[in-house]
Amino acid sequence: MRVLTGRVALVGAVLVTVFVALAGFAGYQLGRAGDAPREGGADVGFARDMQAHHNQAVQMALIIRDKTADPTLRAVAYDIATSQSQQAGQMYGWLAHWGLPATSPDRPMAWMTAEHHQPEDGPSQDPTSGSDRPSGTTSTPEPSATHAGMPGMRDSASSSTPNETAAGAMGMATPAQLQSLQQATGVEAERQFLTMMIAHHRGGVQMAQAALRLATEPEVLTLARAIDTAQTAEIKQLQQLLEARR
Repeated sequence: MRVLTGRVALVGAVLVTVFVALAGFAGYQLGRAGDAPREGGADVGFARDMQAHHNQAVQMALIIRDKTADPTLRAVAYDIATSQSQQAGQMYGWLAHWGLPATSPDRPMAWMTAEHHQPEDGPSQDPTSGSDRPSGTTSTPEPSATHAGMPGMRDSASSSTPNETAAGAMGMATPAQLQSLQQATGVEAERQFLTMMIAHHRGGVQMAQAALRLATEPEVLTLARAIDTAQTAEIKQLQQLLEARR
């Protein structure tokens, strides 16, 4: 009953943060003029893909918070769930205001490639190539991970689709990894969560830094900078927690 009550409270807090984000964004946009970002551009692509990326982080955080008794890890999970829910709600609000759908037929992270944007200093690097990563990031997570819930994806590392490769390069967990986390208990569950979330955060940092290079909307740049700063710091904390469990 305690776990159920705690989960209900956390879900309630998540919903409140989303509502506050949407209300605040709506108020800001009432006084804002100008053309909406174009379909296929970096601002729109970032909003869609980072929203999906955040939603999976929230899912993983809710899972581990129910499983662990460690107060530090529970606090970390709570912070991830609430902060990333708020940011996901903010990005949902952008897309609604811009009159654009929340999903796209484009493969995940397509906005990060040269085919969608040519920055002044040359074409951006395909995020699945593993080279020319933004400064400050570590090596790209394993590309076998998929963008969970997106159409047309298979859970197979040996026959990865372009969608799987692109989403996996950004640290998205596979359905099999999420199921394993659901079934794990104790320290093993904590290790799985920390390992997955480190990869997930690394991908989020790479996406945020790409948005800082390619996006133009002030609110997008502000959020991308916040994500870059916060998740870079959180990676260090997650690594310390994982090292303590080896």
